[in-house]
Amino acid sequence: MSENAVEVINVSMRFNLERERVNSLKEYIIKLLRKKIDYEEFFALKDVSFKIVKGDSFAIVGNNGSGKSTILKIISGIFKPTAGQVILNGSIAPLIELGAGFDMELTAKENVFLNGAVLGYSKKFMHQKYKDIIEFAELYDFEDVPLKNFSSGMVARLGFSIATVVRPDVLIVDEILSVGDQGFQEKCEKRLNEMTSNGTTLILVSHSIEQVKKICKNAIWLENGKLMASGPVPEVCEAYARG
Repeated sequence: MSENAVEVINVSMRFNLERERVNSLKEYIIKLLRKKIDYEEFFALKDVSFKIVKGDSFAIVGNNGSGKSTILKIISGIFKPTAGQVILNGSIAPLIELGAGFDMELTAKENVFLNGAVLGYSKKFMHQKYKDIIEFAELYDFEDVPLKNFSSGMVARLGFSIATVVRPDVLIVDEILSVGDQGFQEKCEKRLNEMTSNGTTLILVSHSIEQVKKICKNAIWLENGKLMASGPVPEVCEAYARG
């Protein structure tokens, strides 16, 4: 019987949205102290459950606002769910937001070591992997340039290269492959396929159904925070396309 890398059990996520308009910080603080701020509850996720087997390439599809990024942040430990739980087996490398863990004032080279430290890698290890990171990201001519002068695609390439320089047990990728030219996207897809072939579990969010079909085996479809379908990618994508 296959072991699960991730188990999401009856997860719900509630946010409180302010219903009224407040014109100034002073007014907001006064209303807050008097407990007169009126909130409306919004559920980004409602009682969602699914399992991801170790070594699977797993996609989460859905329209904007469906809860895709929220569930990724819960799995990554960034958010704590309002209800339910997530069981994670192994190390995790989340690649969710462009530039997360980077200092835009520092150079690409300095950020490699900074981001490596954030991910828990030693300086010695990052020295050993530095050349591979820069070459994969195709930034050898820009290693001494501050990231604030980079395009979003260049930042994405650097982030992806650092996150995949090792083989984490679970790799989470949120829309990052949509940034960059076709050649680099294909190179990323090849690396992801190599990682899953070697046992890494991939969780991918992408608006590109074609990309999902190329990379992933199984998927879920979220709509307004609810689980609408789960199973093999062709079946889930067909259900999602039918709406």
